[in-house]
Amino acid sequence: GTAGMEAAVANFGKGRKMAHLINGKFGERMYSIGQRYASETIPLKSEWGTPLDLEGLKSALEGGCEVVTLVHNETSAGILNPAGEVGKICRKHDALLIMDGITSIGGDRVLADEWGVDVAFVGSQKCLAAPAGLAAVTVSDRAWDRAVKNPPYYLDLPAYRKNAAKDPMETPFTPAVPLFLALREACLIIEEEGLDKRIARHHRMAGAVRKAVTAWGLEMFPRVDGLHQYSNTVTAACLPAGTNDKDFRGTVKGLGIQIAGGQDHLKDKIFRIGHMGSVSAPEILATLAATEFAVRKAGHQVKESGVITAAEALG
Repeated sequence: GTAGMEAAVANFGKGRKMAHLINGKFGERMYSIGQRYASETIPLKSEWGTPLDLEGLKSALEGGCEVVTLVHNETSAGILNPAGEVGKICRKHDALLIMDGITSIGGDRVLADEWGVDVAFVGSQKCLAAPAGLAAVTVSDRAWDRAVKNPPYYLDLPAYRKNAAKDPMETPFTPAVPLFLALREACLIIEEEGLDKRIARHHRMAGAVRKAVTAWGLEMFPRVDGLHQYSNTVTAACLPAGTNDKDFRGTVKGLGIQIAGGQDHLKDKIFRIGHMGSVSAPEILATLAATEFAVRKAGHQVKESGVITAAEALG
């Protein structure tokens, strides 16, 4: 995924003025990459898990920014950002929009053309549920027209495009054939399930996990509004007051389940439950049972059983 991110920035932002919308770790990462390539970078920072600074974006574009970066689904904070709204703003100022779709493509609705997204990328190991090691990048016609003339050698997207147009298709360098075959199989599994049904399953799993968090009397971490929503592939919730993250997640791990903690300054503040890819209802319920045990063991007074609440939602 990070290779796709760097390829997008390097091929369309190199030597240009870039604005970076940031409300989590992966927005920060794209900004760090932009600092290596852009002529000027403008970080539009919000607190992690809070709404994007769209007014700041408008000001940056009025100031001549040519390229904007956005993380659609910021899993470090469990928030889904309004790509369509950002796309409208970018089109109004004729700026290119680069979108990180690593944890949304294949697990949530992504309408790149309709939203005005010029470049989007995805990693093979997230919602597509294939092994890690591949990135796919989609590029609009107007973005191709603005591709830089001197991209990095290995991340030269026009070179990949040129080779893909051959019969048979090729890659400019030695391909990771086993990973390509694994990704093909993962895509066939998605096709068999049906993309719409797969997205609906992600939404259903996410809704059940959120209901469990509420039943436990815990607080969801992201601050959502009419534009920003909770992530449908990763749920971020606040740890019970006074709880040690290592002990909390250690309890869950002791039951054979692994959940994630907070990253960077969110360590010891939140925990995260993933529900992307091929995750099923029984797996979600097992995860919630182990997590609920950890919540109770931490001394938190649970309002009601999150497992039963989630089971009713999934039933």
